[in-house]
Amino acid sequence: MGKNIDEFREHRQKMNDRILGSDFRDYKKFFALDNKAYIDGALPKKSKELMGLVASMVLRCNDCILYHIDKAIEAGATEQELHETFNIALIVGGSIVIPHLRFAVEQMDEIFERKNG
Repeated sequence: MGKNIDEFREHRQKMNDRILGSDFRDYKKFFALDNKAYIDGALPKKSKELMGLVASMVLRCNDCILYHIDKAIEAGATEQELHETFNIALIVGGSIVIPHLRFAVEQMDEIFERKNG
């Protein structure tokens, strides 16, 4: 089984608070820029999270994959939309993405199971 979503969220928040609490200005500037990139604009938040998910899968960052799946579902992404997104990542990244596809499907299933309860 992959990372527990609750543990992931808690650890991510704890470490973000620690990083941003360091008062290192460049961290704060980057985090603000990153947050602004994913808000609704010409493209809706959901589309941006799905694009972030593709990039995360191709770059093979499981923490990033989990984060974007969580945020995409929160923004209204369906299971079918996620499968199509996973497929784009697989096409772009090739077979090296397959282990991360397994991770992504496992995490998606857990998040939808919790959401639908």
